[in-house]
Amino acid sequence: MTFKELGLIPAILRTLEEQGYEKPTPIQQQSIPILLKGRDLLGCAQTGTGKTAAFAIPILQHLSRPHHEPKGRRRIKALIVTPTRELATQIGESFKVYGKYTNLKNTVIFGGVKQRAQVDALRKGIDILVATPGRLLDLINQKQISLRDVEYFVLDEADQMLDMGFIHDIKKVIALLPKQRQSLFFSATMHPKIVALSKQILGNPERVTVQPEQTTAEKVEQSLYFVTKGNKINLLIHLLQEHEMDSVLVFSRTKHGANKIVKLLLRDGFECAAIHGNKSQKARELALDTFKKGKIKILVATDIAARGIDIDELSFVVNYDLPNVPESYVHRIGRTGRAGSSGMAISFCDASERPYLKDIEKLIDTRVSVIHDHPFINDNLENESFQPERKHGHKRKPKPASKSKGSGGKNNYWRKRKTGGPRKAS
Repeated sequence: MTFKELGLIPAILRTLEEQGYEKPTPIQQQSIPILLKGRDLLGCAQTGTGKTAAFAIPILQHLSRPHHEPKGRRRIKALIVTPTRELATQIGESFKVYGKYTNLKNTVIFGGVKQRAQVDALRKGIDILVATPGRLLDLINQKQISLRDVEYFVLDEADQMLDMGFIHDIKKVIALLPKQRQSLFFSATMHPKIVALSKQILGNPERVTVQPEQTTAEKVEQSLYFVTKGNKINLLIHLLQEHEMDSVLVFSRTKHGANKIVKLLLRDGFECAAIHGNKSQKARELALDTFKKGKIKILVATDIAARGIDIDELSFVVNYDLPNVPESYVHRIGRTGRAGSSGMAISFCDASERPYLKDIEKLIDTRVSVIHDHPFINDNLENESFQPERKHGHKRKPKPASKSKGSGGKNNYWRKRKTGGPRKAS
């Protein structure tokens, strides 16, 4: 199927062609026809599946109809709420790109910066608003924003909203929206609290589910290093020194941990930067921009801050700390292996992270290949690798852990990869 077969207007098709987007991703193929019919949508999909275009394109098409032509000052017709500044910025850029040949205006608002420029943009009149919850409510309370004309509402990354404590803010926003509207709800996971929240937002929605876990696990080469907590930084430096790693996204579980990793890497001469919630918006944007442009090869991030990082040719993801939520592992390794390219994900595991590894391997239904040949190996942990259990209580015979065989071997994680393939709308 092509984008033209989805019934899109010429203005949007022209932009997609210019961007080199050939075929819709699965979530776009399923969602766009539903949304063009005006139905509510409950989508289960993670970042990187193309869901931004899946909701942005139909909204732009709806708002491009003649009866939506602005008379007088523009009023907010579409509201997209998302948890982080980076993701809000990315979504705003997508609307700008896809709506290039429409007469629609959008802006992005988020906290951590002065509000003056954002308020000025709002006063000029906009059609589409992308916002983080805190700044949105602040400006509503200041009478700078009215939601009474909103016809299209999107709640994106709902699971992260809950993790970040935005549930009460979201409920306040929902209470201010018109009852007659089209609502879209996206989340990477659907645990009971997420389902309960979706019922407050949606009427009788269509449901679209994209299962990225196995696809991600298959196209990303994963490797595991057992190491003591104190030797993690030494192992990371060892890998950076011994192997050619063009661009590396390192995940830390905490903000303090991210800062410490950067400090130790800088001490050893590696150019790098950290991105997390305690950094100012200017610092976060600068770090991300220098990383995307290749001015630095190493970016250290927390899970929340990494939402919205969209880099097609990211060479490596390093799980310096294993996540305590197994789904986060899938999100992390999904940052590489995008846009048709292969990717590599490296994970460090210390004694305290053994339960996290067990949960991760259960989720992806496979054992991550263990690398034995490194100078900081923790032999005590190697002998405790996870073994999935059979239904009758018997344990499966463990698969032999693959070893690094150097150049030319089957598990040569450092061989150069070819990138390419058709681009997909983000």
